[in-house]
Amino acid sequence: MSRGTLFDKVWEQHTVATLPSGQTQLFIGLHLIHEVTSPQAFAMLRERGLPVLYPQRTVATVDHIVPTDTLARPLQDALAEEMLQALEANCRAHNIPFFGIGSGRQGIVHVIAPEQGLTQPGMTIACGDSHTSTHGAFGAIAFGIGTSQVRDVLATQTLALNKLKVRRVEVNGSMAAGVYAKDVILYLIRQLGVKGGVGYAYEFAGTTFAQMSMEERMTVCNMAIEGGARCGYMNPDETTFAYLQGRLFAPQGKNWDQAVAWWRSLASDADAEYDDVVTFTAADIAPTVTWGITPGQSVAVDETLPTLESLPEAERALAAEAYAYMDLQPGQPIQGTKIDVCFIGSCTNGRISDLRQAAKVVEGRKVKPGVKAFVVPGSERVKAQAEAEGLDVIFQAAGFEWRNPGCSMCLAMNPDKLQGRQISASSSNRNFKGRQGSATGRTLLMSPAMVAAAAIAGEVTDVRAFL
Repeated sequence: MSRGTLFDKVWEQHTVATLPSGQTQLFIGLHLIHEVTSPQAFAMLRERGLPVLYPQRTVATVDHIVPTDTLARPLQDALAEEMLQALEANCRAHNIPFFGIGSGRQGIVHVIAPEQGLTQPGMTIACGDSHTSTHGAFGAIAFGIGTSQVRDVLATQTLALNKLKVRRVEVNGSMAAGVYAKDVILYLIRQLGVKGGVGYAYEFAGTTFAQMSMEERMTVCNMAIEGGARCGYMNPDETTFAYLQGRLFAPQGKNWDQAVAWWRSLASDADAEYDDVVTFTAADIAPTVTWGITPGQSVAVDETLPTLESLPEAERALAAEAYAYMDLQPGQPIQGTKIDVCFIGSCTNGRISDLRQAAKVVEGRKVKPGVKAFVVPGSERVKAQAEAEGLDVIFQAAGFEWRNPGCSMCLAMNPDKLQGRQISASSSNRNFKGRQGSATGRTLLMSPAMVAAAAIAGEVTDVRAFL
């Protein structure tokens, strides 16, 4: 029986069967694939002589391995070229739509699906990428999956999953100037912990999220996974519908009206039952910076780093490890930490609104000498829109490099990598050891506007002084 949450409604509507294991066999409405986690899955299909069951429900793009400085083929990295050719061949063989480089639709998988209207309320969505939770911003239930599960979805259009509990994460009030969606989600992960969401879906609710644009909501849901949640979502509303209307794959005409009526019915009921409810106040959230090796190790930009004694005993060993790796000291201010590289992009913060926010900070200013700063739009459409607005000119005049779309220095499965002990200000989503391409490189996560401010100052600085 439904308990009245969007999660329960969508789950029940997509349930094919209850398996002997107790898991649910869940139908997947949209399967997004890319070049990294799909080659082995297609190989497994070939070994079994299986077709792709519903190729029209699968969409492919290339994002992780593409270089952002040149689009020349063959790619300079032979392995990257091999992976791209494999994806192209697999899509041809199975009649799967492929948004390749130069198509006008290529980009990071979690950017292109929403901007083209593929992502819609009430859907179940799967992708072989951790940050598939992004799509929950539309009132979808979206899961990152592994390669064997990519195979399962290609072959059966279903997944075997354990049903999650639902936690309502409520934030109320308006965000202060200089505080962005990235700060909100970093704050929530700090409060709830990187394992706090294990076994849960997070329903983000409250007036703070209601005031956010769709792109801001995507940033929040994108990093739900970093708080341990299997997925994060928000209820669809007028903002959702306005964003989707007229997009390429969105319903049209009478179908649109019918779709909106159905989407409205999916929103969690006023008397919905949750497994847990937590509430926060937006006024408590300041521009936030990570200092450690998990997204939960963060402070407000005007705070000092926590002493080991001030942390719960269970967190002290990891904090000590983080301080040693990051070469930071308990009790020191995070502000003033010198920065070598500034990266604006990723599926968390590579959308047009992110680039606009950063451009406001850098306009009329110059990148600090010795700092490498670059901007990587999340998709070909974002790049074209930014160039139409002149944002590329603003960034380049300030000393930023303007790149082509891709995942870039988030996972660094491409030429964009930290070198040695470099420390980066990054608008991406993970600050794990070695995450940005160097085994000893260091990453500080923050909003795109904060990254822009760091590029100008050459150190971590409070973006509110730039606004």
